[in-house]
Amino acid sequence: MAANPLVQDLIESGIHFGQRSSGWNPKMQQYIYGKRNGIHIIDIKETVKGLLLAKKLITRTVSQGKDVCFVGTKRQAKGVIEQRVTDVQMHYVTERWLGGTLTNFRTIRSRLKRLEELETIEENDNFQSYSKKMESQLRREMKKIRRNLDGIRRMDKLPGVMVVIDVNRELNGLREARKLGIPTICLIDTDGDPEVADVAIPGNDDSMRSIDVIVRELCKAIADGKQMRVQTGDGKDSAGADDGPRRSKRAQFRADDAGQGAGQAGEGEAPAAADAEPAKAES
Repeated sequence: MAANPLVQDLIESGIHFGQRSSGWNPKMQQYIYGKRNGIHIIDIKETVKGLLLAKKLITRTVSQGKDVCFVGTKRQAKGVIEQRVTDVQMHYVTERWLGGTLTNFRTIRSRLKRLEELETIEENDNFQSYSKKMESQLRREMKKIRRNLDGIRRMDKLPGVMVVIDVNRELNGLREARKLGIPTICLIDTDGDPEVADVAIPGNDDSMRSIDVIVRELCKAIADGKQMRVQTGDGKDSAGADDGPRRSKRAQFRADDAGQGAGQAGEGEAPAAADAEPAKAES
């Protein structure tokens, strides 16, 4: 595995270094290789396994016309996410998770609409038609909304997948995603709970380099999914087919049987019409 460039990048980034053994979560036992100097060592094979599963999920989801939202409000993840995710034109939350970002998405959209209104006012007359006090209030409001919601201002629908850095810090966002049935991909350290994630990537979530490698690979999967979306169309048809009600085998059989019956009835009517023509001619 060491010859693999991806594995080499993961090892060099220090993603296999976990937390101190005194503060670990026993649920992470299956992902831990051993312990050295009081620090848990994460099994790099489990990291690669989780990363490949996550890339496969993201590629499939994006190819169906859905989006991905990255969540990482810790200092080490903020710069990496803003740079990488912006390049692939996806959504992110790096300031703080506002309660109801997903479950109360309509209110979030109304705040983004308010941001557009304030930016329009600034562009037209730069708040010259307002008093100094009102100008200060409006600029403060615009700055606050932009700081908290700028990363999701183009998100006009709920994401198909949510990527989370540090499950302990982003627990509220994970709960909202689970409530809405949105799959989650999480970079989890040895002090985290893997059960809150649908796809767990065990690894060091305190290292900027390790976060960069994970986000970089996931963004590559997004690019691959977009390429597949272009090749097969915009992906809306396939996404709509997945979201629609699925018929059981019995329902499909009945529909096919009804179609065959209609076809046989049509075949039986044709000779009758043919017989009617000679009778009309004789008369």
